[in-house]
Amino acid sequence: MARKSRPPARRETQTSDVDTFLKQVAATPQVRRPQDVGRLVFAMDATASREPTWDRASDIQASMFAETERLGGLEVQLAYYRGFGEFDASPWCADARSLLGRMTAVTCRAGRTQIAKVLSHARDEARRGRVNALVFVGDCMEEDPDYLGELAGQLGLLGVPAFMFHEGGDERARKVFTDIARLTGGACCRFDANSPRQLRDLLAAVAVYAAGGRAALGELADARGGEIKKLTRQLS
Repeated sequence: MARKSRPPARRETQTSDVDTFLKQVAATPQVRRPQDVGRLVFAMDATASREPTWDRASDIQASMFAETERLGGLEVQLAYYRGFGEFDASPWCADARSLLGRMTAVTCRAGRTQIAKVLSHARDEARRGRVNALVFVGDCMEEDPDYLGELAGQLGLLGVPAFMFHEGGDERARKVFTDIARLTGGACCRFDANSPRQLRDLLAAVAVYAAGGRAALGELADARGGEIKKLTRQLS
């Protein structure tokens, strides 16, 4: 009698897996040339619950570029999901005006989260060329945590830290966002949607990291303190 094939065992995200990935990420050298321009994938949840913060982020994203001018500049790719399976990513933008135009053209639509598409996209971009960091701004998570952990691990092995900015008090989302940040060697920060300055500082900090690395982020943290200092401690 032919043996029945068994379905593959479900992969669990264990603490030991996190430690292994972080060690591999730490062993991956970051090669940067002086003429390199930092590259940052800026991904946002554009479902209906995020509309107020989307508008706010559109207004303040110019600070990402302003903070990096002395470090050689920054290229940003805007990615977002919304509605019924809709996901989109822009070309790389090297100035605030181009990115702002794209962000203000997007309207939020009700739908489920698609964080897996964000992580897969950042991974594929990193395989095609250099990506210094991923930023994700969202408030909830409606996907398989184990699958997201697997994708985050792949992104971490490519040397792309994910900075997960969590709005609101959804504990399930906070836990998964924290795991994604750990697996990639990044950081997870909760922000108050009613504090535009806080979000501005956090976005500027990641932009500085993408353009100038940990040393540049350390200098900014020493000068500004606050949330930037907390983010820097997570990277350390």
